[in-house]
Amino acid sequence: MDFTDVSLTALRVFRAVAEQGTFTAAAASLGYTQSAVSRQIAAIERAAGAELLERRREGVRLTAAGRLVMRRATVVLDEIDTAARELSGLPERAGTVRLGWFPSAGAVLVPHALAALRRTDPGLRVVGREGGTPALVRALRAGSLDLALLASAPPFRPPDAESPALALETLTERALCLAVPATHPLARGDFVDVADLRGQTWIAGSASGEDRLMGVWPGLDERPEIAHTARDWLVKLQLVAAGCGLTTVPAALAAAAPEGVRILPVRGGPQEQRRLLLARLPQTPTESMTRVAAALRAAALASERPTTS
Repeated sequence: MDFTDVSLTALRVFRAVAEQGTFTAAAASLGYTQSAVSRQIAAIERAAGAELLERRREGVRLTAAGRLVMRRATVVLDEIDTAARELSGLPERAGTVRLGWFPSAGAVLVPHALAALRRTDPGLRVVGREGGTPALVRALRAGSLDLALLASAPPFRPPDAESPALALETLTERALCLAVPATHPLARGDFVDVADLRGQTWIAGSASGEDRLMGVWPGLDERPEIAHTARDWLVKLQLVAAGCGLTTVPAALAAAAPEGVRILPVRGGPQEQRRLLLARLPQTPTESMTRVAAALRAAALASERPTTS
């Protein structure tokens, strides 16, 4: 089969697999069976005469040929979607920017940036979604996002090893903080000493996977006692307010802390720095992307304030 005969369905499936990282996740997002996804990928690889996806134990990654096809497929699919909207009488999506962010960035920074854009650029449309940093990076590579806010921890490696490297801008770099119940003895001061974290009860991230201990102080030198696990930051902070334990938080979340919670810096050990990165593909950004990036930059600058609350 000649590559010019590849179907739009195959292109959409290919983009979904690249974005989701596994055949199983792509099938779930599309409402297909995994075997149907596998057939579409096999068909597009036969047409290309090359392997487009490198299958690995932890998922898939684009090959050099896959990156080439993805760049072109994104343009084709976007043009088809635009044509469908015009034929339906819907307005053209001029000035639309697709933005992704990791959960804590969506609690304060993103709403502030979008509110500012509504005042300064009311005609600009931002379509956003939340995700983990690895998923957001895949979505950038797949062309499903234009910009993404990513989290980075020491040793601050690039978010992926793909080529070309993503264009990255550090918006903030601040020390990780601790959310403490206002009634807790540790809340009496303006900071928490790292030695006092031994023997505490913690509220962590998801119950399984690489972020299982997210929420526990990284330098803790003992096996932590985890009372609750939750993904949602609001849930974590409300559990803290209820006196159920402590959890780590980015400094920027101080502004979103509910009543009954203090956000405090930790002293007495190595500083646990966290970076907020703005990422995009290395091509020249559109004017709309530049305006959204400027609003995010301004919101990040405004968030640089004392961390205690």
